Amino acid sequence: MTPPHSSPPIRLLLCDDHAVVRAGLRALLSSTDGFEVVGEAGSGEEALALAARVRPDIVLMDLQLGDGMDGVTATRHLSAGDGGPRVLVLTMFDTDADISRAIEAGAAGYLLKAERPEELFAAIRNAASGRTALSAPVADRVLAQLRNPRPALSERERDILQQLARGLGNREIARALFISEATVKTHLGRIYSKLGVDTRAGAVAVAKEQRLLP
Repeated sequence: MTPPHSSPPIRLLLCDDHAVVRAGLRALLSSTDGFEVVGEAGSGEEALALAARVRPDIVLMDLQLGDGMDGVTATRHLSAGDGGPRVLVLTMFDTDADISRAIEAGAAGYLLKAERPEELFAAIRNAASGRTALSAPVADRVLAQLRNPRPALSERERDILQQLARGLGNREIARALFISEATVKTHLGRIYSKLGVDTRAGAVAVAKEQRLLP
């Protein structure tokens, strides 16, 4: 009698700059049937190098990785081309900007660290099967974005927003960006409209909340 065929375990690479978090994930996943942790990385650069070597099926990727390459950039590199691993973002951050950037970079899913282990296991299996995996709160935010899309800031508007965050006035911004004060005022009006604010402080606060500033 032929023994039943068992699928090979899903090979996982963990990328988080906190060693304690990686240890917890490794212990959780290694004790669950169907998963094999094949590597750990503490930075985006390390994740890219390790992924090329150990060939994981799924990379669990945090977004904030300290100095150096962030999780979105690492996700974009890992997701480029065919044959690479699928990237599942696992993070504490659930702002619209973070979610949009991760999905645009090619993430196969977006999960919050507050999820129950069963949700994480299901998301990994979904991602490995080629499906998308989103935490329920993240899915709600994605739907809200689709229903009420907010106009994206242009590159020039982002430049001006950065100068605003530095505390510069209109004249100083105009001088720094080699444009007229009138042009600065026009761009500020558009920035306020897109961010739903009416003050400089409000624009900076929303930009920080939505992670629009580098």
